[in-house]
Amino acid sequence: MVHVPRVKLGNQGLEVSRLGFGCGGLSGYYNAPLSHEAGCSIIKEAFNKGITFFDTSDFYGRNHDNEFMVGKALKELPREKVQLATKFGIFKSEETPFGVKGTPEYVRECCEASLKRLDVSYIDLYYQHRVDTTVPIEDTVGELKKLVEEGKIKYIGLSEANADTIKRAHAVHPITALQMEYSLWTREIEEEIIPLCRELGIGIVAYSPLGRGFFAGKAVAETLPSESFLAQFPRFSGENLERNKIFYKRLDVLASNHACIPAQLALAWLLHQGNDIIPIPGTTKVRNLENNIGSLAVELTDEELKEISDAVPVNEVAGTRETGIASKYSWKFATTPSK
Repeated sequence: MVHVPRVKLGNQGLEVSRLGFGCGGLSGYYNAPLSHEAGCSIIKEAFNKGITFFDTSDFYGRNHDNEFMVGKALKELPREKVQLATKFGIFKSEETPFGVKGTPEYVRECCEASLKRLDVSYIDLYYQHRVDTTVPIEDTVGELKKLVEEGKIKYIGLSEANADTIKRAHAVHPITALQMEYSLWTREIEEEIIPLCRELGIGIVAYSPLGRGFFAGKAVAETLPSESFLAQFPRFSGENLERNKIFYKRLDVLASNHACIPAQLALAWLLHQGNDIIPIPGTTKVRNLENNIGSLAVELTDEELKEISDAVPVNEVAGTRETGIASKYSWKFATTPSK
């Protein structure tokens, strides 16, 4: 079995497993949702194999289903050995399927609700899931700081925040981690965001590290389930998908040179970008979980890393990374009003 080491996430004291686990998919997003029993079984399997960092959100699953599921799994695990991350800030309503809110009152309301659903006394890492561009980030983080002081959360995180927002937030209270989409075909954060986080001592948590499953073969080596939400993403639809398939095929060839599969090579590439970058791939299958952990054993030289990067030129990837409604809340548009 491949050993999963522990590393520091940010410089505020949080230690996590080198590979995390994104729990959202267990409640249905790319595939049909699992039962709580099946979802808990996967989470426990991940823990038993050395993964201790689990990521959820109050937005995942119908009626906050994912937090309830994760909470049930935690009852069967030693709480002190688990690093639990959840998020607030995105909401659904009859008026909108995707809204964002970051007022101090909403921060507290969401945190209290998540603590109840997860049935825990504290959250290790609490993220603002998306930045509310109508509320000064100082107000949002000011309330998060109070929750730290009250012991309800231990560390503060941001997701999809731009450089200005990160700096202003960090001035109110140290930010431990920034969660961003980062993978072979989504690398925009390399130019400004990653250097800034390293300067400030903020860890990077990479969500969708396999390109929403693309580099694990979704829509290429296997057909998308009819109910999958992925078909709504531009990179997975029509002509874009046909053009993008070449990148998977190139990675497949390179993976054979390393006696691994494309998913492992894609994760290994990401892991080699720095110990401060923690990928959180999710899966509903034990086989995929084992493959993901196996990526930790894949060693790559600088020349091999460049060869992998060159196989997926980001300027040639067809389609934007987000769906239309979510794209306007990406980090490029995450500027909040001045305090």
